[in-house]
Amino acid sequence: MKTASSTISFVLGNEMVNLDLDDTFGNTPITTVLNFLRSRPGFTGSKEGCAEGDCGACTVVLGSLSDGQIAYTAIDACLVFLPMLHGKQLLTVEHLGSSSDLHPVQSAMIKTDGSQCGYCTPGFVMSLLALYKNHNQPSKEVVEDALTGNLCRCTGYRSIAEAAALSCNNEGKDHFTENEDEIIGLLAHIHKAGIAINTDKHQYFRPASLSEALQIKKSTPEVLLINGATDIALRVTKLKEDLPAILDLGNVPELKAVGMDENGYYIGAGVALETVKEMVKERLPALYDMLAVFGSKQIRELATLGGNIGSASPIGDLPPVLMAYNAKIVLASSDGEREIPMRDFITGYRTTQRTELEIIKSITIPYPGEHIEVRSYKISKRKDLDISTVSGGFSIGRDKDGLVTEICLAYGGMAALTKRAARTEAALLGKAWNRKNIEAAMNLVDEDFEPISDARAQAEGRAVMARNLIMKFWTDTMR
Repeated sequence: MKTASSTISFVLGNEMVNLDLDDTFGNTPITTVLNFLRSRPGFTGSKEGCAEGDCGACTVVLGSLSDGQIAYTAIDACLVFLPMLHGKQLLTVEHLGSSSDLHPVQSAMIKTDGSQCGYCTPGFVMSLLALYKNHNQPSKEVVEDALTGNLCRCTGYRSIAEAAALSCNNEGKDHFTENEDEIIGLLAHIHKAGIAINTDKHQYFRPASLSEALQIKKSTPEVLLINGATDIALRVTKLKEDLPAILDLGNVPELKAVGMDENGYYIGAGVALETVKEMVKERLPALYDMLAVFGSKQIRELATLGGNIGSASPIGDLPPVLMAYNAKIVLASSDGEREIPMRDFITGYRTTQRTELEIIKSITIPYPGEHIEVRSYKISKRKDLDISTVSGGFSIGRDKDGLVTEICLAYGGMAALTKRAARTEAALLGKAWNRKNIEAAMNLVDEDFEPISDARAQAEGRAVMARNLIMKFWTDTMR
């Protein structure tokens, strides 16, 4: 195993940056990329609006080596800790162009009057840059998805969407293309060993292999696990916590493995949700539907499948639909691996069957059987970038006579954990799948759950939503 280093290296624009976070004044392992940029002269274009990944004013673009080429993704700089930049290229609005030499997305914003006050504009043009580099003549749906994570209060989105359509027609060619060979060379020479940062206040580990990660977890069991950090970063940016020990799994290749065969999908816990979304569109449409309304593209480029499951949030978007698909969770420790059904994995409020020494390694999602139908539902105040008020992951199997042979009605937002409606399921099992039986079973939801009232909904409202989702599920399966 290569010796871990306390130095992080990345390319800022076309300049190599080496930071030793053991002794760099003002920068700690939990300094966000946004705060790092704004502390440097000439890099204040990225703005802080919400500090939680909702407004997109801090959007930057990361370049990562992929099969010998650079892959460009837009992310929220307020949610990324400095060590997560290691081995990547960081592009900000300052790298786009100048007043005398505008980038095509900047020129298009001017031509379509896409900016008024200008506070949000740097974030928008960086989202447009990622779109420009990845899509030629994108569809309306692709443009809207790319801009979902950017908030504008004064210009309106039509002119910005027009700028996207106007600019994204040159196959991604720009001045970054001209410098790609040089950047690839710089990135290729950055050391691939793990990172181990120890300061007076912080320990930050970013291992380069699963075995190294498990060894660290065994020796430092209390260490906080992160991957994309879209949830944990809020403890720093919003709650001002000083996280003393972090194990960052974002550079562990074994956790990014994906595969599929005749039985289903194998997806590493460290695979970004945007990648999962594109993978499962054809074969697991209910999972795709939920991911399509998960956060924003910037969030999905960071957030991971294992992170969403491991947080065990009672309003997490993915656990209900993974329960409906009867997914299996693979846990790994230095003592070996074990597999647990998703339906049994969550044990209470933000608690799971994962022990202190284990890491979520992967998720196996089988294809539904020929006679099984799966649907997912999310009720929230906004379509995009919102937390679930109530969510559901439902599956049903029927025999040739139309009788229910198996059923899973898993809900989020109805209890302290993602939970199945056990009494309701029992009432439907073995019965004909018809409106009469559905209407009778719906009332049992009130016996299955005791929802709370909070800022998103009253308990009574949640109960109504949960009952109505069963009727919607029946309606959808009868089409």
